Amino acid sequence: MIENWTKELVIQRLLAITLLVVLFILCFQVVQFFIVPALWAAILAYVTFPIYKFFHHKVKFSPDFSAAIMTVTISLMIGIPLVIGVFILQQEAISLYTTLIHRIKVGYVDLPESIKNLPVIGQQIKDTLWEINKDPEGSMAAFKAWINSHLYYGKVALDVVLSSLAKMGMALMTLFFFYRDGVSLVKQIRQALRNIIGNRIDDYIDSVGATTQAVVYGIGLTALAQALLAGIGYFFAGAPSPILLTLMTFVIALIPFGTPFAWGGVSLWLLSQGHATEGIGLALWGIFVISWVDNLIRPIVISGATKIPFIIIFIGVLGGLTAFGFVGLFIGPVVLAIGLAVWREWISQHHNEIFAPKEKLLDDEQVLANVQGENKIVMNEKMGKEDK
Repeated sequence: MIENWTKELVIQRLLAITLLVVLFILCFQVVQFFIVPALWAAILAYVTFPIYKFFHHKVKFSPDFSAAIMTVTISLMIGIPLVIGVFILQQEAISLYTTLIHRIKVGYVDLPESIKNLPVIGQQIKDTLWEINKDPEGSMAAFKAWINSHLYYGKVALDVVLSSLAKMGMALMTLFFFYRDGVSLVKQIRQALRNIIGNRIDDYIDSVGATTQAVVYGIGLTALAQALLAGIGYFFAGAPSPILLTLMTFVIALIPFGTPFAWGGVSLWLLSQGHATEGIGLALWGIFVISWVDNLIRPIVISGATKIPFIIIFIGVLGGLTAFGFVGLFIGPVVLAIGLAVWREWISQHHNEIFAPKEKLLDDEQVLANVQGENKIVMNEKMGKEDK
């Protein structure tokens, strides 16, 4: 009877586990598309939650109205620069396309001498330009054929853009509910993890919160400061479309040590166009002003707030970017912060054993040897008495 009951219990447990696994897989399939938007919404909600609390607790707005104010504000902060950037990029693309078509038609496509004189590829560039200018009509036909043959990549790019816009809309919609129900959701997550891991989970969650806030502020403030300073440099250097270049620099600056590629590329372009003074001036501005901001703000804000070595944050940012995409800029450091918190807790629990003085360890070994020796003497005495 007991054996049958045990078998039934095992079968029930296996069925329950199987159903839970199947349920988890199905839920993951359903929400897979929304995971990244939800992560973005969670990050934005967490770092801006004090402003929501100000509207809700200080101004005494309702939770729905406070969440709506925050969601609309965040949407405008993201949407307005995005619309401006897309509009400027469209105008620049149309202008570039029109100019290129016109020059091909008249047989005058040229590049600066500095580019045509580049080693290794310079002669190939000259030959290509000569072929284009020699037969404008044939070049036009080849250019149109090339565009038609690469329309597939344009469709892929359009699909990526539409998918990104859909995810952004989903993130903004989810942001509203995170503001309104965020406190209750965090309490539920805390309790669920506490049931599994224990009370130590509170320290881990606090570490996650501090790291997320510091990384977002450190990366975001650094990127914003660098983009604004770079925009000033673009404007005074006479670079084309300084607003668009500033927006692109902000995106690139989110990646550690990525900003020099932005202002460095513009500086090289100015030099290639014969604007030596402006190009050199922008390069000096980037080296002594823009890069200085990166070296100052990012380590102080991130490492100072989290007490985590900056190299750990740096590895987390780049590793997270590689593993999870753009949202990995913030997930990577958080994951490493949790690992570091677990490591420090384990070290603190075994501190006396790991960092015990060498003399103490020797004393313990001697005590153990003495105890073993005394036990042997006692055993020998007992055996001698039994023989007698």
